[in-house]
Amino acid sequence: MLLMGLDSRRLGLEILSDLPDCQTIFQSYDEEGLQGMHLSVRRISAIVEDKFEEAGRVADIFIRRAAIVAVVENPYVSGYVEDLKPMIDASPTVGALMAKRMKDIFGNLEIQAYGKGGIVGLKGEQEHANALLTTAFATPFRDEIPGSAAWISSFTKVGVPGSSIDIPMNAVTDVYVRSHYNGFTVVLPDSPMPDEIALIFCVANRGRLNARVGGMSFDETRALAQN
Repeated sequence: MLLMGLDSRRLGLEILSDLPDCQTIFQSYDEEGLQGMHLSVRRISAIVEDKFEEAGRVADIFIRRAAIVAVVENPYVSGYVEDLKPMIDASPTVGALMAKRMKDIFGNLEIQAYGKGGIVGLKGEQEHANALLTTAFATPFRDEIPGSAAWISSFTKVGVPGSSIDIPMNAVTDVYVRSHYNGFTVVLPDSPMPDEIALIFCVANRGRLNARVGGMSFDETRALAQN
């Protein structure tokens, strides 16, 4: 299903999927020996916005921001669990599924900024989202984004269906690129249910429109990384 809203300044898309490749990715990770906890993925969605102007100035290159969302069943809603390592170990499988969707949306469009976050349903703990958003989860995304050496901004919270969350974003090359400090507000009308966790990964193809506060440029940090 594809829902579209269009005006002269912004194009918004919401793409929903029935996870046609989910089992393939799960199987590939099992074959690599990463067996253990399997997270039940209940839904995948991708929210995409293309913005063409800001403050009356038409951009030379539009900015595309996208949020890839995976809603998973929380395996730890029955009570406190000390060791969250099984969640950490299971997270790359979900990350790989989300990274593939990201690649499908961006195609050959360069990814210059990213960020991640999560909303935990009321039966869980904020720490459950953090366990699913570590470096292990992010590695499949980095594998699809050349030059992604910078740490990834993150924010998590406990919430109810319809909660909004602001996902912070920074440049993929270096966190000190001021032009790429940005964010994406995500609202999930039916998620997370009390026994769910919504995992969110956001990307953008450039810095803010009309960015003009100085500092290192993205191109400068990319050149430094290549030397």
